[in-house]
Amino acid sequence: MKLWGGRFKGEADAAFARFNSSFAFDRRLIESDITGSLAHAEALAKAQAITREEADQIAAGLKEILRRSSQEENYLDHRTAEDVHSFVESELVSIIGEAGYKLHTGRSRNDQVSTDTRLFLRAEIDRLDSLINDLQRALIELAEANPDTIIPGYTHLQRAQPVLLAHYLLAYFEMLRRDRARLVEIRARVNQLPLGAGAIAGTGFPIDREWVASRLGFAGVCRNSLDAVSDRDYVIEFIGASALTMVHLSRLAEDFIIYSTAEFGFIELSDAVATGSSLMPQKKNPDSLELIRGKAGRVFGHHAALLATLKALPLAYNKDMQEDKEALFDTIDTLSDSLVVMATVLRQVSVRSERMREAASRGFLNATDLADYLTRRGMEFRRAHELVGRVVSYAIDQGRPLEEITLLEYQSFSALFEDDLYNALKLSHSLASKSAVGGTAPERVREALLKARSEVE
Repeated sequence: MKLWGGRFKGEADAAFARFNSSFAFDRRLIESDITGSLAHAEALAKAQAITREEADQIAAGLKEILRRSSQEENYLDHRTAEDVHSFVESELVSIIGEAGYKLHTGRSRNDQVSTDTRLFLRAEIDRLDSLINDLQRALIELAEANPDTIIPGYTHLQRAQPVLLAHYLLAYFEMLRRDRARLVEIRARVNQLPLGAGAIAGTGFPIDREWVASRLGFAGVCRNSLDAVSDRDYVIEFIGASALTMVHLSRLAEDFIIYSTAEFGFIELSDAVATGSSLMPQKKNPDSLELIRGKAGRVFGHHAALLATLKALPLAYNKDMQEDKEALFDTIDTLSDSLVVMATVLRQVSVRSERMREAASRGFLNATDLADYLTRRGMEFRRAHELVGRVVSYAIDQGRPLEEITLLEYQSFSALFEDDLYNALKLSHSLASKSAVGGTAPERVREALLKARSEVE
């Protein structure tokens, strides 16, 4: 029996029935649907809308459906249900009889689907938070394994200043830290109960919504029935936050793709996360990272698509909202897989410390330190910047690094240069001088690592 058939005399067109059906994908909500239905049945009994015996029958039937769905292979396959809600009801009736039809008392699919989605997403946010936490751990582990490794820092993809590899890795830790904070904020808005809003106007039965919210672990109830059934802000927010996380993963993937090239040679990816060429036997391709970079676009697309879907919908529920499920599910799957694969990449990557240090020692990355040297000796920084630029130009013409320019040559640019300038040009001095909070000085990075480790623990 359909959930809505009484007013209709004709049968639905077969092509439309397939078009209208969502069971192929929303069956993923079956555990959430049963969890919400168990609480609803109990609330109906408390409101004396059904008998205690009927509530117990319904609960037993729902638990049997849940058992079958989790233990019986192909239980959900080859079914013709319109959606997961009608499937559960029809199965319930087949198990316990007519009492199964009473479960939908005081409830609409509109508040039911929103409740299911919120229950499902709440659990998925918790799981994703754990995966992001694990990726943060992987970053910390790689940083702790390479505490003294120096890498060129880049701006405009040009060598800029030397930094510790650990400092570089902690930059991504901070991005993920913000990602986790966003999920916490979104979870709070997800964690409001729509059940009891009915189709649009609320329920005509004395159901204790606050009790249901407490039973299901919700922090409160949605305060307006129209908003409760038509709100998908929480889905859009979640996908938007996921898109930002994918941006961060994609940036790290891009860095590692570049750093693994022969031209850079800073890292080598494990065979476990790379592939070869069907033609060129020498190739080792960073497919794991390229897929993360590529899949970011899927999540961006889902975010834009849902915004477009909702932008002109009148209150309250409209069937357009069915489009949120596939976007939500694919976002969760894409983000989950990307987080797991990136953590594997980090835990198995080989760091070529000497190659990194060599690159950090070339390209005049210590030019800013030379300008700072002059500033400390009394020259205005803007004038020091211009003068060091001329020194660099001279060194380029000479084909020598700044360390090999003689003191006499330096003093031809400024009498402020003394023998101690060569100490300012050392990599160790360059790093140590960046000792303000948040800088790449070794002691600051050690402090940051300890703090990061305490946060993920």
